[in-house]
Amino acid sequence: MTQQPFIIIGENIHCTRSRLTNGSFVTELAGGRYGLVFKDGTATRTLPVPEAIVAGEEWANGKVRHVAVAVWQGLYGQGAEQAVALDYIRAMARDQEEAGAAYLDLNVDEFSTDNDEKLRAVVWAVNLLQEASPLPVSVDSSNLEIIRAGVKACNPNRSKPLVNSVSLERVDAISIAAESGAGVVAGAGGASGMPENMEERLANTAVLMAMLEEHGLARNDIYLDPLVYPVSVKAENSLDVLETIRELRHIYGPDIHFAPGISNISFGLPKRPLINQVFARLCREHGCDGGIVDPRQINGSLLDSLDTESIAYRLTADLLLGRDEYGMEYISATRDGTI
Repeated sequence: MTQQPFIIIGENIHCTRSRLTNGSFVTELAGGRYGLVFKDGTATRTLPVPEAIVAGEEWANGKVRHVAVAVWQGLYGQGAEQAVALDYIRAMARDQEEAGAAYLDLNVDEFSTDNDEKLRAVVWAVNLLQEASPLPVSVDSSNLEIIRAGVKACNPNRSKPLVNSVSLERVDAISIAAESGAGVVAGAGGASGMPENMEERLANTAVLMAMLEEHGLARNDIYLDPLVYPVSVKAENSLDVLETIRELRHIYGPDIHFAPGISNISFGLPKRPLINQVFARLCREHGCDGGIVDPRQINGSLLDSLDTESIAYRLTADLLLGRDEYGMEYISATRDGTI
């Protein structure tokens, strides 16, 4: 049976995102230079990597932050290299839009260690994304100055942007959202630490919700993030989130939204996309209507199409619902090719 739409905050336009330098997305160009291979519609194109990045430590360790390359070329590149950088980010925005994203999450924190440079980057990127796609931007940063600059750059005549995120540890971010008319991703973190169980998540969220409503934010502009921890670290981490979602939906009713970071659940385990998809489906069954995800891997249609009777689904659900102690059945099945 088809469920309600799954509201996707597309997570891909982050300067943390890396490619392997010896992988299929990196190619050697004439003259000893390197480029990032990408699809632009039906065409395969290449974005040159600046020599300063190739000479850096991360490249020496076999990785390249591909979104950061595009931002660098967009800000500092010349001629054709700058033009292809714009197309690189436009293509990423278009891919997420076509896959069903409702927001484009943007994070430039790892673009530079210089704060002024990051401020220029977030404003530049917001403007480019708004030119490339009708989707609103979710401005994600650990730095409130960057969030403020990014949200301020958003066109007020378009759909509301999101502040990603507010929490009891970041209450000043609430005023940024309220002053700009933005929505918020509201995390369940405490004022001085992360929650360890459902009860702490619910208590932190209750205090934060009171602050948000006091600042005039409507419930349909709030996306609750119950904070997802890896199930590989503690078997109860999945169940805690699922039960928290159920309780939050009961407490705050149909107008509140959700935006958990779904993929955190699978960290450290094999076949992560499968775990993420099954977990997203379980979250939705518990009342969750969205998430911060890669829309090419998780979207409403895909969740509807999952075969809940398959061995792969059953073993993954057992892992996530605490029926597979230490995940041994799941891990064995990935090793022997059962899933």
